[in-house]
Amino acid sequence: MACPENMYFLIGLFMSGVLVCFGQRDLITTMPDRLDVLTGSCVQIPCSFDIPDQHKDTFNRAILLSGVWIKENFDGRPDNVIFNSSKTVNRYQGKITGNMSQKNCTTVFFNVTTNYTNIYFFRIESQPYHATDTGKYVEIVVSDLPSSPILTVSGEVKEGTPVSLNCSAVAPCPEHPPELTWTLPTQFTTENQLQENSDQTKSVLSTVTFNPSYLHHEMNITCTAVYPVGTSNKTAEHNVMLNVSFSPKDTSASISPSDPVLVGSCVNLTCSSTANPPVTTFTWFQISGDKPTQVASGHSYSLIVTGDGELYFCEARNSHGCGKSKEVQLAIKGQEEPVNPKVFEIVGKTLGLIFLFSLIVFFEWRRRTSRLPSGFDMTDRSQGLVGMNSPVGTVCSNQATVGRGNQ
Repeated sequence: MACPENMYFLIGLFMSGVLVCFGQRDLITTMPDRLDVLTGSCVQIPCSFDIPDQHKDTFNRAILLSGVWIKENFDGRPDNVIFNSSKTVNRYQGKITGNMSQKNCTTVFFNVTTNYTNIYFFRIESQPYHATDTGKYVEIVVSDLPSSPILTVSGEVKEGTPVSLNCSAVAPCPEHPPELTWTLPTQFTTENQLQENSDQTKSVLSTVTFNPSYLHHEMNITCTAVYPVGTSNKTAEHNVMLNVSFSPKDTSASISPSDPVLVGSCVNLTCSSTANPPVTTFTWFQISGDKPTQVASGHSYSLIVTGDGELYFCEARNSHGCGKSKEVQLAIKGQEEPVNPKVFEIVGKTLGLIFLFSLIVFFEWRRRTSRLPSGFDMTDRSQGLVGMNSPVGTVCSNQATVGRGNQ
């Protein structure tokens, strides 16, 4: 036979179930539909309740209230009670942190395990009022890995305009909220804060503000949530590819064929550019004198070579602006390309340096020869004159004469 305490509990559950079937609720609770929790961490269940009009006379907030949590199917089984605030020992370790007299039944459970994955109902027990809200429950899902943070972009990411990126991660255990970190291809400033959601759950929000460049287009950014669990951390991340809008960049014009062509032949000019959104208009200009004149529109431009004013450039335009190419000139056979005046300048300076160097060498040589000793100079000059003005035979006879004098 069941003890009286369990009998009252079963009768209360039965009557609550019957009233719900007829559209009446003895207790109206407000709580989230679902909570995702990490193994080994804690979970906070935001909870509040109200008393229907038909029971407000019975409910006395001055009397000490007990909060009870019941798991699984609502079938009136006492062993499904996992927590009772009036007891010191419960199947789940936890506490009601809300003020029950203010109809706040917020509860925290510690050291969550995978066995906690289930649905949970809330019940009030007091004298003479006791009731269970069988029409509302919270689903707790426990996993070993955290859910990925949510990353959003506020507005259009446009070159030169500051943009904000928002990353939020659930904080099922507000006592140990996650830390959010960013990986961005540029410098940024960040701001983190713990905030309350519409269902009274908590989350951490991180906002990053930076100034995008067209070089950041299609680069990945990452927001990482680091959850402290015991002595270790568990992480989850979210990646997003940047879509930066920018005006045309690296605009260039090319000629085909690029080799010199004859007057009267056909050449094709092509304009290319990088832009987001893509280029919508290409425009070609010919330079005659100092004034550019528009001659065509389109990505490519074909023309007959005339040999007069063959200097062109193109412009690329999208909704964010335009980009201009460098000027290109047609190479025509039979026409010598004008020599750049700088070539004459370089050649003139080079010849001047060579002439100056030659003068220095010449005067140095003259200076050295004028400073030789007088004896050596006269002897050298005499021998030189003899060798120059006398026949070879004369030199040989003199040598022979010296030989006979020694005999």
